[in-house]
Amino acid sequence: MNARTFACLLVPLALSACRPSPPPTEHPPEPQASRATELRDAIQAPLEKAKAAEEAARKAADDQRAALDAAGQ
Repeated sequence: MNARTFACLLVPLALSACRPSPPPTEHPPEPQASRATELRDAIQAPLEKAKAAEEAARKAADDQRAALDAAGQ
């Protein structure tokens, strides 16, 4: 085996043994709730708007049925 082949085999082996250092235990990581909240709000806004529109349509349909029933009697 020549030196180049040996180096090509040794470098991946050495790099696979590396592990990232663990985070310090004295200070836990800061929560990142603001990003999650913004994302949740961005997803929920159109859903809430659609639910409100559905409720308004159901109420209008119920009112229309009640008016037709009252007119038919």
